[in-house]
Amino acid sequence: MRVGVMSGPERGDAAHKAARMVDDARWAEEAGFDTVWVPQVPTDFDALTAVTLMGRATSRIELGTAVVPVHAQHPVALARQALSAHAAAGGRLALGVGASHHWIVRDMLGVPYEKPAAYTRDYLEVLGAAVSGTASVDVENERFRVHNPLTIAPVAQLPVLMAALGPVMLRVAGERTDGTILWMADERAVADHVVPVLTKAAESAGRPAPRIVAGIPVCLCAPHEVDAARERANRILGEAEISPNYQRLLEYGDARDVGDLCAAGDEAAIEARFRRFADAGVTDLSVRLLPIGDGREELVASKLRTRDAVAALAAAFR
Repeated sequence: MRVGVMSGPERGDAAHKAARMVDDARWAEEAGFDTVWVPQVPTDFDALTAVTLMGRATSRIELGTAVVPVHAQHPVALARQALSAHAAAGGRLALGVGASHHWIVRDMLGVPYEKPAAYTRDYLEVLGAAVSGTASVDVENERFRVHNPLTIAPVAQLPVLMAALGPVMLRVAGERTDGTILWMADERAVADHVVPVLTKAAESAGRPAPRIVAGIPVCLCAPHEVDAARERANRILGEAEISPNYQRLLEYGDARDVGDLCAAGDEAAIEARFRRFADAGVTDLSVRLLPIGDGREELVASKLRTRDAVAALAAAFR
């Protein structure tokens, strides 16, 4: 199992955010992580721009988006942007895309959010052709009529992954992409729901075994602080409360909320949780560092301890 770390634009103005994410990527590469995953926060910094900056500052580490909403731009426009970032990063982009949620697409962007799985399937047909290196994208389906010359070609194969939670989306991911990117999926949800549906769809489409990227919060702490870590996860990462897609995914597992998904405790406890995800079929773990403490100094110290502990564990799963 490959272990990566999330780097998002949570704080500061644009210049400071850009510099901080580049610093995060440099550190992750030096620490031996496999991937840096960049969330596309709906109100904030552009993930593919961050990948481009990170790519110029690193040389080895994979750089992934998790995830770019497909409703936000035309698939050919996304392909051009992704191929440009991929070239700038020396062929190290993993393009994560997804249908997002109604409260982002419909309520924030003002775009219809009807039949998101069917829309995503048609979108991926165009996107897949556009990133394949073809000289012209010629796709006609129910939602797109595209005949677009494209002279930019991938400098290396560009993996496309898709955020998929329910069975229909997982089948689309298996049929048309290189794997899925998960959030709010515990070990049982992965083993009993995600792996069987995704793998069967990939096999039926004649595609290779798919990647399964699971995002989880992680906090290195004393045993008596585990409850505090889980409470903090629920307070700052509680998307499930407003996202029906996440609520339905929780029903496939044992976790009730994001706090239950948190790998919290000492090094042995975190390693044991990582191994359970690996045994469930996860190929890539995306770690969201979760600091605890009172005040900025304690939070910073907690984050640094957690990231060093996770870096030390990453080598054990490679």
